Amino acid sequence: QVQLVESGGGLVQAGGSLRLSCAASGTIFSINAMGWYRQAPGKQRELVATLASGGSTNYADSVKGRFTISRDNAKNTVSLQMNNLKPEDTAVYYCNANIQSRELGRASFYWGQGTQVTVSS
Repeated sequence: QVQLVESGGGLVQAGGSLRLSCAASGTIFSINAMGWYRQAPGKQRELVATLASGGSTNYADSVKGRFTISRDNAKNTVSLQMNNLKPEDTAVYYCNANIQSRELGRASFYWGQGTQVTVSS
């Protein structure tokens, strides 16, 4: 079974940095894309950044210039380096990946359990 596990969340002061990591494990055949989403209290889940297998990236306007998504293909991990954090970045951050598993034989989207990021002013 494919699983995504996030790590690296925590409490940080405004202007600080955090690095989130997401590790995919299980019966993985291939990973087409990985990304990060976040959901703040009372708000819908929104895209933060995505990284396709071809290397193309996509960032939400609110994080451009501050966040960087990267991927380690050998370890099936994706990271999100978050710099100059702002209180409005406070949210639960979720890892997402489009993965083809050996059992299913097709690509499906998977979600991690989420990791809390809290930015204090």
